[in-house]
Amino acid sequence: MSIDNQFHNAEDLTRHLHDHCHRYMHHHVLLTRTDGSSFDGIIVNVDVDNVTVLVGEDIMTNREEEDDRYGDYGGYGGGYGRPRRRYRRYRPYRYPLGTLASLALFPYLFPPYYPYPPYPYY
Repeated sequence: MSIDNQFHNAEDLTRHLHDHCHRYMHHHVLLTRTDGSSFDGIIVNVDVDNVTVLVGEDIMTNREEEDDRYGDYGGYGGGYGRPRRRYRRYRPYRYPLGTLASLALFPYLFPPYYPYPPYPYY
């Protein structure tokens, strides 16, 4: 069953995506565009024609900047053989609803049970 069979025109598809985006606002979602590319982000705002998504970027710090900040020793850990730090920065991007093909909640895996039995409080 394809998207073309479900919706009769582009307005129905856009309205359907608008409703899904509005329902999943402030959730971490996986978005797929019509060109086949996909990305994950947090939906912040939904307009009539656009959706604003906070998209994460991986940032690696530069060793020279850290060495200047912490002195010749490289700060804590001695500085030798220390891996570079990794950060994640979120930036807002606006996408037209017409370029989105699908929307799904980002799958988080939860443990099936709590590893310790609950403590009975008396």
